[in-house]
Amino acid sequence: MIDHRLPADWPTDEATALAVQDELRARVVLDGSGPPPGTGHLTGVDVAYDDTRDLVAAAVVVLDAATLDVVEEATAVGAVAFPYVPGLLAFREIPAVLAALARLGADPGTVVCDGYGVAHPRRFGLASHLGVLTGLPTMGVAKNPFTFAHAAPAAPRGSVSPLLDGVEEVGRALRTREGVKPVFVSAGHRVTLDQACAHTLCLTPRYRLPESTRRADALCRSALREAAGQRDSPPREAAG
Repeated sequence: MIDHRLPADWPTDEATALAVQDELRARVVLDGSGPPPGTGHLTGVDVAYDDTRDLVAAAVVVLDAATLDVVEEATAVGAVAFPYVPGLLAFREIPAVLAALARLGADPGTVVCDGYGVAHPRRFGLASHLGVLTGLPTMGVAKNPFTFAHAAPAAPRGSVSPLLDGVEEVGRALRTREGVKPVFVSAGHRVTLDQACAHTLCLTPRYRLPESTRRADALCRSALREAAGQRDSPPREAAG
């Protein structure tokens, strides 16, 4: 069963958040028990911020893995509840993401985050954190490689090179379009790195970024604009 509840003791400061990361990181499993690539649902997750109004919007878009048709989508907008600290962005984003996931009727299947799983300095990025909290299989597909080294993958679509922290492979640079800059894939929870790369190729038949990410990005930005507009609108007089 998916748990959409935010823990009651959600951190509000850096020291507490680091301690929570240390505790939850031990619960990550990368056993590949999620749906095989090309089956079930793939759900894109993305967030957008309005720093002026201190708002964060999250969008989740459920796609049929075989056809990439949209099955369902949902959004949630709320106040930012954690300061900006590199490496701790999940604590800013997960409250809104959980609220959006709670509004889905469909099974999310495998969740694809615009960010990192174990390809994170503390091996516990948004994808891993979300997976541990919900029990969902999760993975990260990022536009940039954070701080890790990698060689350029070969030009053809599907080529990979390891994303390295020293000698440890924490993810892969994956070429989703021939001759186009790669994306940076990492396992999050209940997904292997091989599976994460295969899911990513299923989601990128035409563009560099996964279709799940493209759709979630557009949806969260739209939700944020709408929420900001409502906040800025003058109050209406009661009729009658």
